Amino acid sequence: MWKEFREFAVKGNMIDMAVGIIIGGAFGKIVSSLVQDVIMPPLGLLMGKVDFGSLYVNLSGKVYPSLAAAKAAGAPTINYGAFINTVIDFVIVAFAIFIVVKQINKLQALAKKKGEAAPATTKECEFCLSAIPLKATRCPNCTSELQAMAEAA
Repeated sequence: MWKEFREFAVKGNMIDMAVGIIIGGAFGKIVSSLVQDVIMPPLGLLMGKVDFGSLYVNLSGKVYPSLAAAKAAGAPTINYGAFINTVIDFVIVAFAIFIVVKQINKLQALAKKKGEAAPATTKECEFCLSAIPLKATRCPNCTSELQAMAEAA
């Protein structure tokens, strides 16, 4: 069982997936910082000096001057400002992934198109199944006459 696990863990796909997860986590942190530190402050300023991270609904009935004070008192809150930040994080990450997948699909289509562009230069002998030139009338491997194949082509 240990040997099977080791073979599974060392496979290229497993390592590629692990690297992708680590890079994805780091990318998520970068996007979160972008949203919280770069995008939301100017957006909050344009909307009347609103700090989205501190927007909340207090469910306790008591009045607290800030979200931090409500949390320190243990009051139940709905932190919709943090939710707005998370939604914007998601939209940015989803858009970035969309762009990457779209580019990968475009490159795959281009590679497929290039692979199909090369015309065939050989055909298969119907007797010995070896590759022979398109204009051949006799197979150089089995010496069969290929008149029927030449007429059909």
